[in-house]
Amino acid sequence: MASSEIIEAEVLIVGGGMIGLTLGCALAGAGMAVAVVDRADPACHLDAGFDGRASAIAHGTKLTLDGIGVWSGMARDAEPIREIRVSDGDSPLFLHYDHRDLGDDPLGYMIENRHFRQAMSAAADGVERLQLVAPTSLRQLTRTEAGAEAELDDGRYVRASLVIAADGHQSAVRREAGIPVTAWTYDQTGIVCTVAHERPHRGIAHERFLSAGPFAILPLSGNRSSLVWTERSDLAPAIMALDDSGFHAEMAGRFGGFLGLLQVNGPRWSYPLALSHAARYSDTRLALVGDAAHVMHPIAGQGLNLGLRDVAALSEVLVDAHRLGLDIGGADVLARYGRWRRVDTTLLLAVTDILNRLFSNDIAPLRLARDLGLAAVNQLPPLKRLFMHHAMGTVGDLPRLARGKPL
Repeated sequence: MASSEIIEAEVLIVGGGMIGLTLGCALAGAGMAVAVVDRADPACHLDAGFDGRASAIAHGTKLTLDGIGVWSGMARDAEPIREIRVSDGDSPLFLHYDHRDLGDDPLGYMIENRHFRQAMSAAADGVERLQLVAPTSLRQLTRTEAGAEAELDDGRYVRASLVIAADGHQSAVRREAGIPVTAWTYDQTGIVCTVAHERPHRGIAHERFLSAGPFAILPLSGNRSSLVWTERSDLAPAIMALDDSGFHAEMAGRFGGFLGLLQVNGPRWSYPLALSHAARYSDTRLALVGDAAHVMHPIAGQGLNLGLRDVAALSEVLVDAHRLGLDIGGADVLARYGRWRRVDTTLLLAVTDILNRLFSNDIAPLRLARDLGLAAVNQLPPLKRLFMHHAMGTVGDLPRLARGKPL
């Protein structure tokens, strides 16, 4: 392509990760001209090997992906979550969710990130009005009341009515727009890896609250589980620096022996845990989605689901406006998206923050209160079913896609 090429689109999405590319498929599949700019070579997703990372997909998110037409490409690699067991350390009291209490559908699924990306990349290739512009980055972005124009590092230009920032928690587009962020860090680090084990997990996800933070064991295909281990920030570097046998010993001491012999499968990852929330989700000709708008603690495994609810809501708002002949980048249209998503996001950020602070300690009176609380909810079926629906992402003012309806 010539360096002076101008790409005309209705929507420019900055960031072609799991959130950005899913949004691109949704909008283009509904008839809108979409350009997705990403710094990574698309081939890297198709050729990616196993890197140890996986994500939780709630039932409502599965419905969204199915409605966009991409779930079929990842379903065979997704492991159903049939039960969730929540416990506080070694306490005999616990909270148990079983999908059979609500019907036949699993509570959710676990899928390796590479399989998610591969399925999305394959689906994007078949969407006629979606153009992936990669590998390249934004050099300059100009937004006015009339529209937006982006100059790319490779010399090309993209003109669009709306820019969507899907470029992660350090979003350069959000910073350029001057949108403030409320943020704080936790004195915690997330350690992530995949573990092969001797005994089958039977589709059961375990969330154990230890004094340093939650320790989640989440079922993957085969006799494997994804481990999301929250550790104190002053201890995590030493744990990550251990050799394989030392790391295995630390992990096994927290994991327990209920799945038999353990073996780390693939690389280990670590990252500092934090919370952030953009003061608003839109600006002139701009909308924020995913981590560009909000970052939450992984305590409930809802980060990707929250971002994909952004996708479902923004898709609905933009497609409805497009069908009515309205300006998709107009302030009224974007304000509707912001109002819709802020309630759900603020509530979930607050709940996860409070739960992390409440459970990440070893204070005896709090432990007793926590244990009695878990046991009480477990004995109250109506309340437990409500919490299960929340975990499945099927509560609240949901977009059409998250309710299993087409855009």
